[in-house]
Amino acid sequence: MRKKRAQRRVVSPDTQYGSVAVSRFTNYIMGDGKKAVAESIVYGALKRLISKEQPDPLVVFNKAIENASPRFEVVSKRVGGANYQVPREVREDRKFFLACNWIIDAARSGKGRTMEEKLAQELLAAFQGEGSAIKKKETIHKMAEANRAFAHFAR
Repeated sequence: MRKKRAQRRVVSPDTQYGSVAVSRFTNYIMGDGKKAVAESIVYGALKRLISKEQPDPLVVFNKAIENASPRFEVVSKRVGGANYQVPREVREDRKFFLACNWIIDAARSGKGRTMEEKLAQELLAAFQGEGSAIKKKETIHKMAEANRAFAHFAR
C-alpha cells in the first residue's frame, strides 16, 4: 500500500514586502535555523537593488527569478538496460526552487565580499539576463534540446 502524499506547507508572507516568494527565498538561504541572519541578508540585498530606474526591489527580484527559471530539465530514466536523459517540462514550484538555488549557489561561490553584496549582484545579473544562474539555465536547456530524441520515454 502506498503512503499518503506529503501535504504542502503553507509559507507565510515576509514581514517587510508581504511576498511569499521572498519568504521562501529567505528559507532557502537560511542555515542552521538562523532565520534572522537569513532575513538580514535578503533584506540587505534587496535594499541594494533600489536604483533610480527601478525603485521597487520586489520587481527586480521577481524578474530575476523568472529569468533564471528553467522551462525544461533532463531526468535520468532507465530503459532496457540503458540510461537515457529524458527531457521534461518543469513544474512551477520546482522552477522557483531551481532558480533560487542557482542564484544562491552563484552568490555563495563568490569571494571577497559579504553575502549581502554578492546576492544583490547575482540578483541584478539575473535581472539583466546575465550571470551564473542564467548560464546554468542555458546549459540545462541545451542538454534537454540535445536529448529531445528521447522525449517519448517520458511518462
